[in-house]
Amino acid sequence: MTASETPIIKRHHVAAAVLGNALEFYDFTTYSFFSIAIGHAFFPKVLAGTDFGSLMLSLGTFFAGFLLRPVGGIVLGHYADRAGRRPAMLVSFTMMGLAILALALIPSYSVIGVAAPALAVLARLTQGFALGGEVGPSTAYLVEGAPANRRGLYASWQSASQSVSAMVGGTVGLLLALNLSPEALDTYGWRVAFTLGALTLPFGLYIRRQLPESLHTPDHLPEQEHQGFAAGFATHGRVIVLALFIFIGGTVATYVLNYMTTFAQNTLHMAAAPSYGATMINGVFGVAASLAGGILSDIYGRRVMMVGSRTLFLLLAYPVFMLIVNERSTAALLIGTATLSILLNISSGAFYVAFIEVLPKKVRGGIFGTVYAVAISIFGGSTQAVIAWLIHVTGNPMAPSWYLVVAIAASLVAMILMTESAPARLAKAPFDEEPAPGLPPTA
Repeated sequence: MTASETPIIKRHHVAAAVLGNALEFYDFTTYSFFSIAIGHAFFPKVLAGTDFGSLMLSLGTFFAGFLLRPVGGIVLGHYADRAGRRPAMLVSFTMMGLAILALALIPSYSVIGVAAPALAVLARLTQGFALGGEVGPSTAYLVEGAPANRRGLYASWQSASQSVSAMVGGTVGLLLALNLSPEALDTYGWRVAFTLGALTLPFGLYIRRQLPESLHTPDHLPEQEHQGFAAGFATHGRVIVLALFIFIGGTVATYVLNYMTTFAQNTLHMAAAPSYGATMINGVFGVAASLAGGILSDIYGRRVMMVGSRTLFLLLAYPVFMLIVNERSTAALLIGTATLSILLNISSGAFYVAFIEVLPKKVRGGIFGTVYAVAISIFGGSTQAVIAWLIHVTGNPMAPSWYLVVAIAASLVAMILMTESAPARLAKAPFDEEPAPGLPPTA
């Protein structure tokens, strides 16, 4: 391995970089499958009027966590492009951890009245701002610190971290469901789950403070001295629009899969243990698939991994949901969730690096974070509320699959239109095959 191929970050640095994203999805996963209990705590029937109203207010608070994400993506992403990846990641992680802890400790509506839902919304807004500024700087850091022939693997840990958190969150939920009564789970079990996530704050801050900075290291793209944030959007408009649609499809699919626990309990009336098991299975297979997508994209190229797995997802989404709804068994729920998780995360593992490695360093963190945050703020926060509403008004448990198929179809078209950016693939490309904008013929 030559000096230019030597990564500036080690394994524990990768863990530190993705810890914030993992904590994000641990929190959002935990919230999604405890949404009924959280609704009882902050939006009880006396306030909401009905059980459905309580659930919708709880999911609305879940959505509040997405509102400030674009603002966080712009502010903290731009800060990362000016001051460095490490300081931006420290700020976002601190805000995120404190917001999660606050949510775990806020008294219920029965204790402090309307102050409870108000404080819950404030905690979610704070966390949303922090998370909006987390993904761009940390993903940029992973790509900048990786050797050229392993950028896919390094960046795929960002996607894999989401599945790690889903796996851990699902395991925590399953253990709580097995060891607590339904009443205890509803009263304080969800608070235990959030508190466990908040315990990572001191550890995360410690290891992030040890990170070497990557902002001023040599880059695989030519230096662009005068390109600012707005100019970067204009110059890379095509890939940004395509990435937005891909993020939308991935976001809808992610939050549909994260909703499977609530869906299994609330719609299919399945027991708690297999319902929480679906989230755990989603995480286990998602980790392996994300890393496989990254590794294979380094070997065979980004586009083939994205398009192939996303096409299979589109073809199988409706039949898988039909199997789960018709069978209503533990086996159908777990096998169906695992299948969709594998196909989704293979494409996600390849896409993260495909997008960020074509962005110039001076705008990399800000553009990636902002596009990600805009997509997730609109569709991540609304997906679970939309599918709960669709099920309620149609009375059809297949409703989530309709929404999922439309979003995945749009993302697949965008993936097909993406240009190749993998160094190994570009080195073997014929002379008439153009590299992605900004990349030299071989990177």
